[in-house]
Amino acid sequence: MNEALADAFEAQRGRLVAVAHRMLGSRADAEDAVQETWLRLARQDADTIDNLGGWLTTVVGRVCIDVLRSRKIRPEAPEDELIVLEDTGPAPEDDAVLAESVGLALLVVLDTLRPAERLAFVLHDMFAVPFTEIGQIIGKSADAAKMLASRARRKVQQRHRPVEEPGQHAVVDAFLAAARQGDFEELLRVLDPEVKWSSETRRGLVVRTGAAEVAERTHHGARAAAFTCHALINGEPGIVAWAATGKLLGVVSYTIVDGRIVEIRSISDTERLASMGLPSRVPVT
Repeated sequence: MNEALADAFEAQRGRLVAVAHRMLGSRADAEDAVQETWLRLARQDADTIDNLGGWLTTVVGRVCIDVLRSRKIRPEAPEDELIVLEDTGPAPEDDAVLAESVGLALLVVLDTLRPAERLAFVLHDMFAVPFTEIGQIIGKSADAAKMLASRARRKVQQRHRPVEEPGQHAVVDAFLAAARQGDFEELLRVLDPEVKWSSETRRGLVVRTGAAEVAERTHHGARAAAFTCHALINGEPGIVAWAATGKLLGVVSYTIVDGRIVEIRSISDTERLASMGLPSRVPVT
């Protein structure tokens, strides 16, 4: 393969990874799909390609379709992932803002969309690919592709962000404040007596149960988080935390019922955190 074509592919790589990431919901799977696209390009006669960008989009789209269809066949479930959104308030209603927010959330509704619907929605609403080109990728007419995108959009509008019960983040804030201050009684007030805390660390999964144990362990580690921001994690209220140095510490989600935390899920394992596409550091002034 000539160097000019390789350079042209590299110029498209970021866009291809973005398309595949939103299609597949996994950075690792997206990188694999783009690598497969590169291998197919290497086997292709470059002189037969009139529009490299369009050709690459078509190929990566078809690779993603194949991956999604194979997931439906394989008995094992895809890798469990946390979907992290900065919590900026009510869900956007404008279609363009909706498409971008869903892309950043790695398509919360991935499992509710059929492969062709997902492809049509992602390519058209997020990357402005014409329906004629989308139809060619999935082997359907432009009108059929438009219908698939419309159907997917309706599903996304209905389900892309679960409705958070009022006051849930206030419960999280009260819990964090109590943890930092060592207010054991306040911690027990906001924790359900049977609360469960699942923590994924570099050493593996650690599970703790019971308000007293969770409260004690939370107090020990709370002060390490110098910077936090509210987040929606798989639709649950949560936080992303950084140390005073600016290093990413982890993400934590909270399941809240009747004003009390009944379940906590945290991830501090660096490999898992890296797969989420979160900033590894924040500026420290």
